[in-house]
Amino acid sequence: ERRFVFPDNLLGISWVDSSWIPILNNGSVLDYFSERSNPFYDRTCNNEVVKMQRMTLDHLNQMVGVEYILLHAQEPILFIIRKQQRQSPTQVMPLADYYIIAGVIYQAPDLGSVINSRVLTAVHGIQSAFEEAMSYCRYHPSKGYWWHFKDQEEREKTKPKAKKKEEPSSIFQRQRVDALLLDLRQKFPPRFVQQKPGEKPIPVDQIKKEPEPAPEAVKPEEKETVKNAQSAGAKGPPEKRMRLQ
Repeated sequence: ERRFVFPDNLLGISWVDSSWIPILNNGSVLDYFSERSNPFYDRTCNNEVVKMQRMTLDHLNQMVGVEYILLHAQEPILFIIRKQQRQSPTQVMPLADYYIIAGVIYQAPDLGSVINSRVLTAVHGIQSAFEEAMSYCRYHPSKGYWWHFKDQEEREKTKPKAKKKEEPSSIFQRQRVDALLLDLRQKFPPRFVQQKPGEKPIPVDQIKKEPEPAPEAVKPEEKETVKNAQSAGAKGPPEKRMRLQ
């Protein structure tokens, strides 16, 4: 004897036998549902007893226990089968519903399972939202808390920056800046000099200083002639005297 072990929660599985799909109708759908490989079928039900004793389904009303009935049919695409507990010919208690769509059998979820699934989905969404929000939270002792979003950085990068109009500097500002630069140059003289644009800077110590030209020696006689020429140029030419005949 083979025993089939199925999971307790059947809401996440489905079952289908493709060989039955072309012949599914109101009369054969219960036989299709009672296949041994169907995990939704309970072999201890009254339907199995009726099948073994070769009786009709009308005898189910006279029995007590679990049974399966065809609740709704919309051939050939939709069939709904109900599992119920019969206590008397007129009193039954529904246990589960199964719907068959295009030959595939699913178990319809009960109200408790639907509410539980919706609550878990909502809690998961809220928890994910809180975790994502916390990833954007920043804190610094001097600033406190603030939000740092990635899309905000992208918008700031793509946003064109407005060009500021440059105002001309005043004479006082230029003179003051030149004085400060001169003061800094005297306190911290440059160590490297770039003689031409594009060249590598070189140390100031390696620059060869050109010797200053020595003052030419001037003879005392030349000095006197220079002085006389300068004094004559300043006084003007001497007046000519008239000659006596």
